Amino acid sequence: MKVKEVMHKGVDWVGPETPITEIAKLMRQHDVGSIPIGEDDKLIGMVTDRDIVCKGLAQNGFDARRATARDVMSEGIHCCREDDDLAKAVKHMETLKIRRLPVINKSKRMVGILSLGDLSSSASTEQLSEWAKSVSSHHH
Repeated sequence: MKVKEVMHKGVDWVGPETPITEIAKLMRQHDVGSIPIGEDDKLIGMVTDRDIVCKGLAQNGFDARRATARDVMSEGIHCCREDDDLAKAVKHMETLKIRRLPVINKSKRMVGILSLGDLSSSASTEQLSEWAKSVSSHHH
């Protein structure tokens, strides 16, 4: 099974100057916990709901009305290719302890996002409980 068979297609990214309030609205609208950040058609980072809280709201003197994606994003984006084997991509997510992975095509353009949530509809229950255990274990 390939990554492109289970990913969310057509994921939008936003620029690094996008206000955090805008990103939070996008998260609510699309029911996602992370938004990819792109500049000059290349992925440069990711903002997660956790970034907004931990790197943003939890900081003294943080002004949510002024803050942009660049202020809280995690740089150094991890991604996989749409033609990657799904099992390989999931292993990658396990290793990195992440729940969402941007998906790029051959020309390095982002074409979707792979999330553990998407996998639940296409994987066996045993596989899922294994993945869930390994990904969530670092939160304890």
